[in-house]
Amino acid sequence: MRVVLSGGGTGGHIYPALAVASQCALEEPNSEFLYIGGQKGLESSIVPKADIAFKSIEITGFRRKLSFENVKTVMRFLKGVQQSKQMLREFKPDVVIGTGGYVCGPVVYAAAKLGIPSIIHEQNAVPGLTNRFLSKYVDTVAVSFEESMSLFPGSKHVIFTGNPRATTVVSANRNKGYESLGVSKDRPIVLLVGGSQGARAINEAMVNMAAELGKLPDITFVYVTGNNYYEPTLKAIESKLGHLPGNLMILPYVHNMPEVLAATSLIVNRAGASFLAEITSLGIPSILIPSPNVTNNHQEKNARSLEKAGAAEVILEPDLTGQGLFDGILRIMKNADLHAAMSSASRGLGKPDSAQLIVEEMKRLSSKRP
Repeated sequence: MRVVLSGGGTGGHIYPALAVASQCALEEPNSEFLYIGGQKGLESSIVPKADIAFKSIEITGFRRKLSFENVKTVMRFLKGVQQSKQMLREFKPDVVIGTGGYVCGPVVYAAAKLGIPSIIHEQNAVPGLTNRFLSKYVDTVAVSFEESMSLFPGSKHVIFTGNPRATTVVSANRNKGYESLGVSKDRPIVLLVGGSQGARAINEAMVNMAAELGKLPDITFVYVTGNNYYEPTLKAIESKLGHLPGNLMILPYVHNMPEVLAATSLIVNRAGASFLAEITSLGIPSILIPSPNVTNNHQEKNARSLEKAGAAEVILEPDLTGQGLFDGILRIMKNADLHAAMSSASRGLGKPDSAQLIVEEMKRLSSKRP
């Protein structure tokens, strides 16, 4: 199968596309891929490292306020459509899939206009502007949250697949996770993640609750700060306590996150859709602190979906304190019944076969092509 992938701007759009490519290559080893992304997006550096051919177009998103820049955006979109059509004619894909971000707009729209089978995947509980636009043109809309299916009126076909990142993580080796951290396999791990760039609110809460960690000596706390907050966090805790708690490990970044997640008993993190797909595929209970700095407040809506199912507790950033966060961790980790119930609910939301479901739909659409 010949497949064009498009998705960009953030890892949350890029890694699901790569997960689909990986599954497709597994099922059909002779598959060929082309990834069309933005010139300046993260995809321009991430995708080539995955040994997938990469081409770029120039595209920007719409400003939400009236601006002459939006006129330029329309012009870039039209130019991007023409560039995409040329790339598609040359590559001759059997199917095109977009996983979100502005760059998908011209690429997937061009595919639809050329009569090439097309799919978009929506990671979040609330659709983004680009996918709402594309949903009227593509053959299939795949969603991560079942309740999102009704949010695409007028679409030809909507299916619930979950997020393909779940398929990547579900087979991770938990023993390797313990080994990479140097933690005994009989110790529960509470993982706190500030994100690749870090999160100021989570960092402040972690610093303020560090003095409480001695109350849970049998638990190892692993705080992944993000590169920006690593040194300041070490200095702040050492200044506050005079030392780092013996059961606290502070890391700037984790390169084997799937394996570490597989060894995790409870996670504290933001509510990006790809990360939620990963933790539910493994059945990890969570305390979610949605980022307030995202379009349409979609992270809170993602988090509330898990909370409603009993898989997570949600703390909004304005309400986040070190003591409140520690109390939440204590409540979950010291109540075996609650932990088990949250774990079961989390696993019930997981779609570990997500990538397979999307590839199955890709095959279905491509087989119908004349």
